[in-house]
Amino acid sequence: MCLINLHFQQHANYKLIVAANRDEFYDRPTKQAHFWDDKPFILAGRDLRQMGTWMGITKNGRFAALTNYRDPSQAETGKRSRGSIVTNFLSGNVKPIEYLSSLQKDKDNFAGFNVILGSSDSLYYYSNQENKIRPINVGTHSLSNHLLNTPWPKVTKGRDKLKEYVQTHSEMVHDDLLQLVADAEMAEDHALPDTGVGLELERNLSPLFIKTDGYGTRASTILTIDINNMVHFTERTYEGGIAKNEVSYHFKINS
Repeated sequence: MCLINLHFQQHANYKLIVAANRDEFYDRPTKQAHFWDDKPFILAGRDLRQMGTWMGITKNGRFAALTNYRDPSQAETGKRSRGSIVTNFLSGNVKPIEYLSSLQKDKDNFAGFNVILGSSDSLYYYSNQENKIRPINVGTHSLSNHLLNTPWPKVTKGRDKLKEYVQTHSEMVHDDLLQLVADAEMAEDHALPDTGVGLELERNLSPLFIKTDGYGTRASTILTIDINNMVHFTERTYEGGIAKNEVSYHFKINS
């Protein structure tokens, strides 16, 4: 993912609400969200190059989502696939704190990343750039390609839009949330971060929904888990900024 907006608990009808975008090169082979043939308890999209994923949930309610940390000065060659971080958590049964503690010891084998994982009852955040395991507090949060809730324009905007929506709606309509993360408005230059990629690219990467030549938002994913542990998962895929397909899944978390 490149933008994860989430609302954790603090709602009369929902325990977890996620509205996220995955940005990637258009030519990178990907399979849209499905229950995996080799691990049929995992619902997630799949990167067909490294066979990992960026966000997923299991039938037992294990959830994980990952973003890259943007720092062009860091070498990425020779590092392990970051998609394996999500896949390995979803595949196992290790408690979140134990998993992140193990990951912490292995942090230098990965290029910069952020991960949010756990369940709708308890969530944790870890970045190998900050190197601290943090519980996610109740409320609304946003994560892009820096640390959690870093006040980049897209982070602040995404968090504020989701917060307003959940505070004014008793039911989460997935089409509404998909529209929320389809905002392609660029930020003003004075508000842009300086991550070392140059002004033009900072502009192009500043919207919630990215459209450039060769790179942009490939999928928007909405995940809601209600107070009865019903999961509703919708993924809309895009090609060159144009919506191409949509899948939805619904199931109750195994107790």
